[in-house]
Amino acid sequence: MTTLPDRPHTALLVIDVQIGVVATTHGRDRVLANIVSLVDRARSQEAPVVWVQHSDDDELKRGSEAWEYVPELAERREGEAVVHKTYRDSFEDTDLEQRLAERGVGRLVVAGSATDFCVRSTIHGALTRGYDVTLVSDAHTTEDLSEYGAPTPDKVIAHMNLYWAGQRAPGRTAATVATADVVFGQR
Repeated sequence: MTTLPDRPHTALLVIDVQIGVVATTHGRDRVLANIVSLVDRARSQEAPVVWVQHSDDDELKRGSEAWEYVPELAERREGEAVVHKTYRDSFEDTDLEQRLAERGVGRLVVAGSATDFCVRSTIHGALTRGYDVTLVSDAHTTEDLSEYGAPTPDKVIAHMNLYWAGQRAPGRTAATVATADVVFGQR
């Protein structure tokens, strides 16, 4: 139902699954296994895979070990877009929109880190830009910021899944599904 004309394809958007981002995240290994499964499925169904990689001047300096994607996802295939960002919303000041338009993408399946920062900002940014957005409920994670007053990571993830499943926008869809239930391809 995307409001973007002539965009029948679905892409997997993998956000910030970098060594320094996911090192201490909730359920890291389980989430990474789910993301690996999603990447394999997207490739087997010939759906575009788009990699998003964050950098900043403090902890994620471009080219540093912390900035690199985790070893489990280090091998990107030729033709798979890599989008470099410095803001939480993967669309802000990047070429993500152009990359998706070139591939005829109107629906995004989203996985990655951090649930309460870059994942949240990106899915909202995508929906407001006209995309249908599916959040993979068991393929996003965040670190524990409860010492600063935030809920524990399991509650942050559960809340994100709950409210995104009920998200609505005219002419667009939002959904939350488990890794096992993700389907790529044309709508």
